[in-house]
Amino acid sequence: MATRMSKKLIAVLCLLLSPVIGWCAVPSHAVVFMYHRFGDNRYPSTNVRLSRFDAQLDWLAQNHYQVWPLPKIVDYLKSNKPIPDHVVAITIDDAYQTVYEYAYPRLKARGWPFTVFVETNSVDRHFPDFMTWHELREMGRHGANFGDHTLSHPHLAFRLPGESDMAWAERMHREILGAQARLQAELGPGTNESPKLFAYPYGEYDRDLTELVNGLGFVAFGQQAGALGEPFDPRALPRFPIEEGYSSLASFALKAASLPLPIQSLRPWNPLVTAANNPPRLEVSLDPGRVPPATLHCYLNGPPMPITWLNTAHTRFSIRAPQPVGVGRTRYNCTARVNGRYYWYSQIWLLPPAS
Repeated sequence: MATRMSKKLIAVLCLLLSPVIGWCAVPSHAVVFMYHRFGDNRYPSTNVRLSRFDAQLDWLAQNHYQVWPLPKIVDYLKSNKPIPDHVVAITIDDAYQTVYEYAYPRLKARGWPFTVFVETNSVDRHFPDFMTWHELREMGRHGANFGDHTLSHPHLAFRLPGESDMAWAERMHREILGAQARLQAELGPGTNESPKLFAYPYGEYDRDLTELVNGLGFVAFGQQAGALGEPFDPRALPRFPIEEGYSSLASFALKAASLPLPIQSLRPWNPLVTAANNPPRLEVSLDPGRVPPATLHCYLNGPPMPITWLNTAHTRFSIRAPQPVGVGRTRYNCTARVNGRYYWYSQIWLLPPAS
């Protein structure tokens, strides 16, 4: 195994020689896509049109991408096993009926695996927009695996009015472990056990929540954009959300080919925003020699942000929104195009509502 110094040297040589010989080594990584609804025009913010979904699946096949089960990708990253280039996973949150009606037949026909993160109360209550346990079991026999998405899909990181830390922690245990128990009772005792997978409702989390989820043995996923890779942080792994506003084939292709931004460290990691740190300042340290500074661009929910380089080697930079962020979720997105592919990182911020 290469030492840390030799890895840095290899990265520098790759950067210097890439215009001549091309990218000399693609780091082990995978891309995870996240969907909600299919062919349901009532909810454009969580829906993908079937024509777009078909085009995306065709593109993956035509460009020789491998679709792996999400547990396999997690196992490889946790064990430092190399993942070949062009590996993706398909995940679906909530367990809406259109998954069974439209997505499942298409994925089954191709023999492609997928993961459904199930909000169990809505299934238990037989809400018409949701699948049944019978339908979930059928999918499990044909390529689906399942993850925990809580009992009732609440804003987990937000405390209820007057809620103590202990009461909040007890509520989190009920939501997460209660859903896990329902999954295992309905889909089999070994369901979602190795590894245990969890998706944060709304992609929202703070440090306290991630530590609780990690302490329960889960590998957790958010909804912030980016590819999986080193370093592997099981507290809040990225996924690319796919919905009508972000589902064009050109955008999908760029995301499928993306690489994890080579971050050594960043601060603060905790996404929670308070009055004292609003607007939040993010400081990032990159592996040397991987990202030419001119290629790096960062954005605030769309508009570009100024980048402040903090050292002459251009391996440390900071970004900060020009004005305080609003209540709820905000994202800083950073990308760098190198040799036709984008390094990608998204940092979420979470400002709780006033109590």
